Amino acid sequence: MHCPYCRSTDTRVLDSRVADDGASIRRRRVCTTCDKRVTTVELMQLTVLKRSGASEPFTRDKAIAGVRKACKGRPVTEDQLACLGQAVEDALRVSGQAEVNANEVGLAILSPLRVLDEVAYLRFASVYRAFDSAEDFEDEIEMLRAERRLEQSDTADGEPVGIPATTG
Repeated sequence: MHCPYCRSTDTRVLDSRVADDGASIRRRRVCTTCDKRVTTVELMQLTVLKRSGASEPFTRDKAIAGVRKACKGRPVTEDQLACLGQAVEDALRVSGQAEVNANEVGLAILSPLRVLDEVAYLRFASVYRAFDSAEDFEDEIEMLRAERRLEQSDTADGEPVGIPATTG
């Protein structure tokens, strides 16, 4: 660690704290040469284990690029894709693992994509889950419809989901 003030390489850690739900460590340092203080943040490097056995650093942009193809021609903005990418990265980091399988990245994408755009979700799922037939699409569409019916029945009485109606 180089001191940003005098470029000395000799710094001493005064305090370390876990930040961002364990995804990073905040350190307060003092330079032993110029006595100036500086704060550093160390992030956990998240790596993806590919099917070939190779490992590579997780990049949010790469995850978003795959989703962007599924969203082509759909009313999905770049901001929404950026939020989806952040949600995927957060979900992977919450697992606490430094290395995740490529399959887990795909699974982490499916849920927020389903909420964002069902057509894009079907496109992505068809490639990710390697749909072989029209029946695979029909099964997935029926699952989406069943979830929608469940959500509608939960809110049919006008009460928010999970809060029982009161009498009186």
